[in-house]
Amino acid sequence: MVRAQRATGGRARLRRVALIGIDGSGKTTQAHRLADALTAAGCPATYHRNAGGRRWLGRLANRLGRPDAQRLVGRDGLLAVESVLRWLAIAAALLSCLMTGRIAVMDRYAACQYASIRAHGGHRWERLARAGYRVFPPPQVTFLLAVDPAEAYRRIERRGDDHETMGWLTAADIAYRSLPEYPTFVLVDAGGPPDEVSRRIRAHLAGWLSPAAEPPAAEPLVDEPPAGGPPLELLPVQALP
Repeated sequence: MVRAQRATGGRARLRRVALIGIDGSGKTTQAHRLADALTAAGCPATYHRNAGGRRWLGRLANRLGRPDAQRLVGRDGLLAVESVLRWLAIAAALLSCLMTGRIAVMDRYAACQYASIRAHGGHRWERLARAGYRVFPPPQVTFLLAVDPAEAYRRIERRGDDHETMGWLTAADIAYRSLPEYPTFVLVDAGGPPDEVSRRIRAHLAGWLSPAAEPPAAEPLVDEPPAGGPPLELLPVQALP
């Protein structure tokens, strides 16, 4: 299911797309696929991983005998490091795409930092983070890849290169949905096979591509209802052959 919570008609040139969501939602896989698909369709795009260093800090903590990054540098230290490293990554990505003219496909963006702060319970940091990240233009489309925390946990355990607790994944999921930006996100059900998720994401961006370059027809989308009406939900989508 895809719920388009903000219409994307009357489009200018596509410059920035962000994929956000909890760990294990498939952000990195889908961002790589989207950058490749846009480039193949004649819209050169570059993948950018705007990580906050949390995974790296976690591995360092383990080597030093600490269970996680927060136990190594403290909650406030972790949020400070995350905020600075992600800010630098986003700034470098935007500068690169400004110079090259390529579409920036962002694996994580500012909303990920706000959600991380909320999930850690460090709400006083959010105002500072928003002040610093305000210099960045918002993506024209932000896809929130929604997946059940239990499924996200299973995926993380299968890949085996890091570990997250169910408590953290659940808190992060709640944090994303509590953000004031949430109504502007395009909500994508990321619980299915990667190919199906990719088709839904590309279908939403079809209006930015030339007719000859649009991907094959996929599930229909529903834009936002008329002003004052309730949000519309898609009917269940039939599986593609």
